[in-house]
Amino acid sequence: MTKFADLHIHTHYSDSTLSPQEVVQESIKAKLACIGITDHDCIAGVAQTQQAAEESGLEVIAGVELSSEIEGKDVHILGYFVDIVDQDFNSELSKMQEHRILRIKKMVECLNQLGMKDVDFHEVLNLTKSNAVGRPHLAAVLKEKGKVSSMAEAFTKYIGEGCPAYVPKYKQTPFEAIKLVRKAGGVAVLAHPVVTNKDELIPSFVEAGLQGLEVYYPNYSNTTIKHYLGIARKHHLAVTGGSDAHGDAKTNSYVGKAQVPYQYVIQLKELRNGKLN
Repeated sequence: MTKFADLHIHTHYSDSTLSPQEVVQESIKAKLACIGITDHDCIAGVAQTQQAAEESGLEVIAGVELSSEIEGKDVHILGYFVDIVDQDFNSELSKMQEHRILRIKKMVECLNQLGMKDVDFHEVLNLTKSNAVGRPHLAAVLKEKGKVSSMAEAFTKYIGEGCPAYVPKYKQTPFEAIKLVRKAGGVAVLAHPVVTNKDELIPSFVEAGLQGLEVYYPNYSNTTIKHYLGIARKHHLAVTGGSDAHGDAKTNSYVGKAQVPYQYVIQLKELRNGKLN
């Protein structure tokens, strides 16, 4: 019987509403054999998810999703099998989280100056179980307080790029993110390339050490999947896929919506062990 994996799942340690225990429950319901925990700039949820999965036999891969930017475009790099106790890696993640906190604090100050005096920074920070706070948390607070009718409106009206309360994010290039993942013993994969929309840069990412491409993702058409499978083959990249599940925070996906055969997990393991080029 073929086993399947969902290699892109978030917990409430970043911007999901799901606890590690709930992630495990949803994964078992979806009949998954393996999952990857890939919180944004944070690995705090990995050990708890692994612990919650112990008795079920569900395999939990230690992962992370690193934010980066190039040519004004957000690029997310997934890291699989990263060493979660590596001191240098944790130190770099701490820097990213400190900048996340400072960024949201500045955004809240901007909103306060716009007349939204009741938007409180600590209320935003309390929506995550770690320091990996982000704009979705702020958007949720704005919606809850009736400042906007939806989280999407919060981005288009106040906190999106070019909007009155927007503050630039931590400056890291994809090349630096790839290097960080590799240094921590992980396998570096480009997340949701359709969202990134920078296919022309993939060869330079490969040259910098990129090892995989997220080919399977919620709502990708067969044409899109075929396109990225072709790019993966051309550059000898591992193929991955996952739901990018965020619980109730992301309504167009859920645990197991996008999944891949377990053979792709084996391929990632071989890359980690240096058996593939």
